[in-house]
Amino acid sequence: MILLVNGPNLNLLGEREPDVYGRTTLPEVEKLVREACAAWNVEVKAFQSNHEGALVDFIHEHRKAAQGILLNPGALTHTSYVLHDCLKAIPHVPVIEVHLSNIHAREAFRRTSVVAPACRGQITGLGMRGYLLAAEWLCAEVGAVPVERGGAPRL
Repeated sequence: MILLVNGPNLNLLGEREPDVYGRTTLPEVEKLVREACAAWNVEVKAFQSNHEGALVDFIHEHRKAAQGILLNPGALTHTSYVLHDCLKAIPHVPVIEVHLSNIHAREAFRRTSVVAPACRGQITGLGMRGYLLAAEWLCAEVGAVPVERGGAPRL
């Protein structure tokens, strides 16, 4: 199982600053990730909260069943040592940090991720496609076998 974890304000995707974050809604993001992982026979458990502790509680609750975590921490990226420590406590679970916008090309305060050192990798600035790429990487990383389509496996 892959955990899809979205932090503060991501419940407003599609309406909050669409010129920065796009017009795709969070339910559409969740569907995109579920479909990508279904191609690998991997289940997705999605969660979003505007509260740091709720994100940590969700990850703790599922830490033993999780094979990977796709995480967009939102603004907690820049401040949450709690989330960083939570991820470090489960080193056997690969984490990919995803951001819709390129945080390194935005305001100075957005350029530092305190969560990144606890992650295997980071995808920024690719919009919704970043979620798709992270989902496919995680599925391959956990050793899932892709479903054949037209006689050829997805790689």
